[in-house]
Amino acid sequence: MPPTLTAPLAPPVPADPDASKVPRHVAVIMDGNGRWARERGLPRIKGHEEGSKSAGAVVQACADAGVQYLTLYAFSAENWRRPAAEVSALMKLLERFLREKTPEMIKNGVRLRAIGHLADLPAACRKQIALSMEATGNGQALTLILALSYGGRNEIIDAVRRLATQAAAGEINPAEIDEAVFSGTLDTADYPDPDLLIRTSGEMRLSNFLLWQLSYTEIYVTRKLWPDFREAELHEALRDYAQRSRRFGAI
Repeated sequence: MPPTLTAPLAPPVPADPDASKVPRHVAVIMDGNGRWARERGLPRIKGHEEGSKSAGAVVQACADAGVQYLTLYAFSAENWRRPAAEVSALMKLLERFLREKTPEMIKNGVRLRAIGHLADLPAACRKQIALSMEATGNGQALTLILALSYGGRNEIIDAVRRLATQAAAGEINPAEIDEAVFSGTLDTADYPDPDLLIRTSGEMRLSNFLLWQLSYTEIYVTRKLWPDFREAELHEALRDYAQRSRRFGAI
């Protein structure tokens, strides 16, 4: 039988989960912008624009809830296959989002970081990302990680190549490569693995996102399209997570 979407099996918990049950790291596959626009007879970019508002709302809601890390799957390696006009519009939207939100991030203690093949991005985007990362570097309330031109398989292959190069140079003994060493070679080496993965739009797949890091992550899927996912929906996902019993393979 297919898994039930978003329906908690346990009784509802209080609106604000116990602080000890708030996930340290939340990852989000933001899906459904195009469908949201299509259902309203709007151009796809309008869905992306509305989705950027959801991103801003979720960043603030996570910071307020005590989440320490938030990773947003903002642009996948596969997204480059989309029509050139849409990709160009998405890059401009990303640049504008960061430019407009940076003062707010500084005010709210949000530190910006990015993972993925950033060199693939247009120069203007790379410049704005660098400026926003520098400006928000002292933020301590929440680390916001944008996955851009990111693919989980690419990340793993890149890590294998780095380790192979080190081994060939005699810098590392292959027999000493374990999970910790491998994790330390990934883009996310400085961050804990996600505790909670949220996927919108009802799709039941990982879409090449954080394939190594999600090994024991709790997964929450909602039929809500990303532009309709705001503070209330984030808190619903956190309440559901608070009811989970994480055993990491133990009985």
